[in-house]
Amino acid sequence: MESLPVEVVGNILSRLGAARDVVIASATCRKWQEAWRNHLHTLTFNSSDWPLYHEFSTSRLEIIITQTIFQTKGLQCLSIIMDDVDEFSAAPVIAWLMYTRETLRQLHYNVRTTPSINMLEKCGRQKLEVLALAHNTITGVEPSYQKFPCLKSLSLSYVSISALDLSLLLNACPRIEYLTLISLDIVMSDPQATMDLSSHSLKDVYVEAISLDKFILEADSLEKLHLKDCTLEVFELVGKGMLRFLKIDDVSVIHLDIGESAENLEIVDVSNFTIMWAKFLHMISRSPKLRMLRLWGVVFDDEEEFVDVETISSCFPLLSHLSLNYDLREAALQYGLQGSFVLENVIVLELGWTVISDLFSMWVSGLLERCPHLKKLVIHGVVSETKTHEECHTLANFTSAIVRLMRKYLHVEVQFEYE
Repeated sequence: MESLPVEVVGNILSRLGAARDVVIASATCRKWQEAWRNHLHTLTFNSSDWPLYHEFSTSRLEIIITQTIFQTKGLQCLSIIMDDVDEFSAAPVIAWLMYTRETLRQLHYNVRTTPSINMLEKCGRQKLEVLALAHNTITGVEPSYQKFPCLKSLSLSYVSISALDLSLLLNACPRIEYLTLISLDIVMSDPQATMDLSSHSLKDVYVEAISLDKFILEADSLEKLHLKDCTLEVFELVGKGMLRFLKIDDVSVIHLDIGESAENLEIVDVSNFTIMWAKFLHMISRSPKLRMLRLWGVVFDDEEEFVDVETISSCFPLLSHLSLNYDLREAALQYGLQGSFVLENVIVLELGWTVISDLFSMWVSGLLERCPHLKKLVIHGVVSETKTHEECHTLANFTSAIVRLMRKYLHVEVQFEYE
């Protein structure tokens, strides 16, 4: 170990991450102490890493963090995550940020402070590439002053911010590629809850637990969009057709429009979503590159609607992974599998049910016949802990039917997943 360059020792200490572990390891010898002071680039204070964090008073924690940070030079990644700790005073927090601002590349900051401080003022115009804020308030964004020329990733969780300030903040980040918005407290200046975000560099957007009347996202380079647990009346994506991944999970939306962004879609994953199938299919039908389609736990807005697998076959010739789980009715079997279509490239088929029935067995059989090159079949089911005799009998009949069916498809791997 003595032959290791001090810079290498600094890299080793940085990989430990947790501040307590770094401090203990740095006590090994003078060389490691020098590496700690001059070559440490990553430091993490996380209340979940060490139980004693919860036993210290707030003032004691502030002193520990201050003394630890001030012994280092050139920190590039700083994480201060104190979820279960009382509010810190603003003064020491400002001191940490001002001490590290010249060298910092990544800041993960989840500290409640009294009074609230302007994080953008402390971090702007520097070399910051990753900024993750939680449980903070952002007000009065000034893009002419608070610029983030190097920022590539922005994450806001449980942050209070106005729709206008969020839009201005995005404009202050000309190189941003990743945006995460979780449970924002969005302050509106007018009765209609509308948010309009625009960025030419965004590639990946994740939005969770947000309620709005109207959400317009203009992102020409967007490749991945994930909406989760949101309530929206209108969501519109304006782009230039770069979108490759679309995931919608437990979202309530009246009007969904991705415009011309469907041309390069490769993955569409929809779950726990009330869907107007004809309209949704029309929206994604211009996706000849689609390789994975997942419709899981979807509810049709019109009881007469069903998934037309023949249309899926013709619209998505490259489809290799198909996952379907919805309220199966006789019409779905009768009309959903009509025609002489073949899912030529499907090699993975996932099928699920909420209430098992003989209809489901017939559906599995019908889809297997349309997948000549299938390699894997995954069957998902829900089985209650207290099953009635009738439920046990139905499950036994279904299992027997699947066993008989798979004797015809010995080359297919079968997997059962029950909840």
